[in-house]
Amino acid sequence: MTDDRKLPKGVEGHEPFAKWHDDPELPSATARADALGATVIAYLLTGPAVFGAIGWGLDHLLGTGFIVVLGILAGMALSLYTIWLRYGTT
Repeated sequence: MTDDRKLPKGVEGHEPFAKWHDDPELPSATARADALGATVIAYLLTGPAVFGAIGWGLDHLLGTGFIVVLGILAGMALSLYTIWLRYGTT
C-alpha cells in the first residue's frame, strides 16, 4: 500500500507539523479553532450566569440586593481563570 499524499509546503521533516493535512481521522484546523472559540464563549457566558443565579437566590433568601453583583463578578473571574488554565498555559 503506497501513500502518495504530500505534506504541506515547508513542513517536510518538522515535527509535530509534519502530519498529513488531509487526514480524515483528524478535524481540520478550522474546525479545531471553531470548537475552541465556542468553548471559550460558553465559559464566558455560563460562569457569570450560574454564579449570578446563585447570587440572586441568596439575595432572595437573605433579602439583600448586592450578592447577585458579587456572583456575576466572581463567575466572570472564575471563567477567565479557567480559560487561562486550560488554554493560556500551553
